[in-house]
Amino acid sequence: MHCDIYRSSKKDEMYIYVTSNMNETKSEDSDPLENVPDAVRQAFGRATFVMHLELHEGRKLARANVLHVIDSLETKGFFLQMPPEGLINPNAVAPEGLRGA
Repeated sequence: MHCDIYRSSKKDEMYIYVTSNMNETKSEDSDPLENVPDAVRQAFGRATFVMHLELHEGRKLARANVLHVIDSLETKGFFLQMPPEGLINPNAVAPEGLRGA
């Protein structure tokens, strides 16, 4: 299965995988997210192409289970990869700066 991956303009580290047909030529004004529901498109923002991948069971992905991605692409036509949680604590106290500098 072939897919194209796009980066969100609205949220860092949010990506969307969409099915891709290698035999189909794409025009510059074609919308890569045309099969994605409007609510998802609104939340995602402008899509910037990142890469093309061929997915199969043995392929390793950095932040997603390849079987979940393939299943989502087959059933919905897209897979939305959300940013990782827990990397930044929004309630953390701001640093005081360099001491003794």
